[in-house]
Amino acid sequence: MSTLSVIIPTYNEIDYIEDAIKSVAFADEIIVIDSFSNDGTYEKVKSLNCTVLQRKFDNFSSQKNHAISSAKGNWILFLDADERVTQKLQFEILSVIRNPKHAGYKIRFPHFYMNRFLYHKVDRVTRLVKNNNIHFSGDVHEKLNVNGSIGQLKNFMIHYTYKGLFHLLQKKDSYAWFQANTSVKKGKKATYLHLFFKPLYRFFSSYILKRGFMDGVPGLALASVNAYGVFSRYAKMILIQKGLK
Repeated sequence: MSTLSVIIPTYNEIDYIEDAIKSVAFADEIIVIDSFSNDGTYEKVKSLNCTVLQRKFDNFSSQKNHAISSAKGNWILFLDADERVTQKLQFEILSVIRNPKHAGYKIRFPHFYMNRFLYHKVDRVTRLVKNNNIHFSGDVHEKLNVNGSIGQLKNFMIHYTYKGLFHLLQKKDSYAWFQANTSVKKGKKATYLHLFFKPLYRFFSSYILKRGFMDGVPGLALASVNAYGVFSRYAKMILIQKGLK
């Protein structure tokens, strides 16, 4: 019989975590790996019949790998606090783990921005996997390493990506500092050419290659902010390299 564990990493997600947990109530086990939240997230999760682990955050891979070591299910679904499993996706997940054709499955994530889902800005991420010597690698853009082939589920995961423009810019800026520090520690160098061309390519990729233009004004706004996030990362790398931060 196939069993399912759900792993949810959190840090200060009091506004989102309860609905995330309720959306995966069908799972056999829910594990929340918390980075010592101080907004009541930990206390809320403790009241929701979940397994709660606390660990000081060092990087995304280590947090999730720590939770994997405690997972008892023979399948694992990775979920963020601002994501929701729909009923259609629930049925599909339960169906494929009963009769799997692959060792893992990608799920499609349309971005939610300006009060609408952007179905032309869709990420495809491996989130449902057999619990068989899996692990994450990488400090920033963590990669899930799976033994076997990867399929793709048909149904979307609801992802409330951004709470608003201010939250989006704040999130991009905070993430840029983390990426910049990690890159510099690895010996990577940023130049003024990076500062100019990398954001332009990110805008082109988001707005043209990934058809963000088909999502109207929200698609244009999101592509612009994504380009800003890349600019911010390389600007911060230059500041760190010059000893100005």
